[in-house]
Amino acid sequence: MGNHEHDLQETVQEMVNAMSAKGWRITDQRKSLAMLFAEAEGYLSPKDVYESMRQKYPGVSFDTVYRNLRLLSEMGVLEQFYLNDGLKFRARCQSHHHHHMICVQCEKTVTFEYCPMKFVPQLPDDFQIMNHRFEIFGYCSDCAKLPHEAHS
Repeated sequence: MGNHEHDLQETVQEMVNAMSAKGWRITDQRKSLAMLFAEAEGYLSPKDVYESMRQKYPGVSFDTVYRNLRLLSEMGVLEQFYLNDGLKFRARCQSHHHHHMICVQCEKTVTFEYCPMKFVPQLPDDFQIMNHRFEIFGYCSDCAKLPHEAHS
């Protein structure tokens, strides 16, 4: 089993574990969903996920797919991002805490370890923070060379 294969299995396992920890029945459909995200290179829109799931489960509705995506992101299995063309999801990087720079053109994502959270001034004391995300949007070095007027 190659390293990539091992990572895939691990990601699927983590997603499945998170679901069962929440008391979800682990159906084939949910396993397929986990597999889809484990295999995905980048971000998937709800429509991408729906199109893919529909091939295997012709009866599945867009609403069901969308609801599952929302629930999975609420439980921290998926991360959701608002990119140029709408909401996208991807498997959460489980390994450790980090943040992302995202190219608004090609959606290439660069992670960085520095966490600015401890330098955010004047947050209300009485707010109990459970989690946070920090995303920087811009153009990667490849896309920065291209003319942008046409794309905005």
